[in-house]
Amino acid sequence: MDTKRILAELRTERDRLDKAILALEAFNSTGRRKAGPAPRATSSRRGRMSAAARRKLSRLLKQRWAQGKMKPKAA
Repeated sequence: MDTKRILAELRTERDRLDKAILALEAFNSTGRRKAGPAPRATSSRRGRMSAAARRKLSRLLKQRWAQGKMKPKAA
């Protein structure tokens, strides 16, 4: 058996496990994040739009429709 090859495989496996451990720690942490890969952004982490912002956006989109900028494309 080639001990160098075995050691290389074990090191790559260790690195893979370290990354998995860091990802789980970052996912489960409630305080400061530990160094490691950034967790995925989910919809639960996104900010919510206030009622005033929704009204403003609605007003602006209605204006765009009225100006003809958002006409549906003909097929």
